Amino acid sequence: MAIVHHRYASVGGHQLFYREAGPSDAPAVVLLHGYPSSSFMFRDLIPIIAERYRVIAPDHLGFGLSDAPSAEQFDYSFESLSNLTAALLKQLGVKRYGIYVHDYGAPIGWRLAVANPSAITSIVTQSGNGYQDGFDEAFWQPVWAYSRAQTLENEAVVRGALTFESIKWQYLTGVPDQSVVAPETWSHDFDLVSRPGNDRIQLALNRDYVNNISFYPKLHEYLRASEAPVLAVWGENDPIFLPAGAQAFAKDSPGAQVHLLPGGHFLLESALLDVAGLMMRFLDSVH
Repeated sequence: MAIVHHRYASVGGHQLFYREAGPSDAPAVVLLHGYPSSSFMFRDLIPIIAERYRVIAPDHLGFGLSDAPSAEQFDYSFESLSNLTAALLKQLGVKRYGIYVHDYGAPIGWRLAVANPSAITSIVTQSGNGYQDGFDEAFWQPVWAYSRAQTLENEAVVRGALTFESIKWQYLTGVPDQSVVAPETWSHDFDLVSRPGNDRIQLALNRDYVNNISFYPKLHEYLRASEAPVLAVWGENDPIFLPAGAQAFAKDSPGAQVHLLPGGHFLLESALLDVAGLMMRFLDSVH
């Protein structure tokens, strides 16, 4: 089994934590995590993929073990997080790579792809939304309301997503057998999200999320022009990004492979081997 290295890099004056594994001369795959997680969500996937690929999984600024400057010290947006990721990959000498995007990792990955289309060799999206079709309106309506008006009432609703019960809900909802999901997953995430000042970071990213929708046409144009291979693997019971979001990739990427598996938002916790198998066959076909 591949050895996983746990490393830090100084990027833009900030320390970014990342996990790295696999042969240094193998094709690279970059894993981009979502909210409220970190590269920790890939802890079991990395050793599998790293048997044949160089795998890099960073913690975004404000998440996991990376620095978390206050929202007053850093302008948290998906654009700024994408820029930091690009700078990290440049520092690591990664010029061409596949991306695996989940949740918040998707708008970061889409910006990387649009900014440098020739760098992207493949796309795996696991509940990494890129279409209006994917939004569960009941879940996202409070985020849209908070984007429009930062009232105390709207903020209070959004803050609900930072609670222990809400994070646990993200992990368990839609999973056929909830006993297979390790409790340390949501406990780990909650502890890191609850660090002093991190609430303001998460509120800033919630306010910015609506800008990802206006970026979608650039993503769709990129998919049509680049013909980048796409694998969309989704929990069929994901309560945050609906399965229609996975199927929508076929609109602009006719060759997209779409798989809906039993599970919810954090599919790796309940269907790791299924996802890994699909991913390895997909990557091997590309490379």
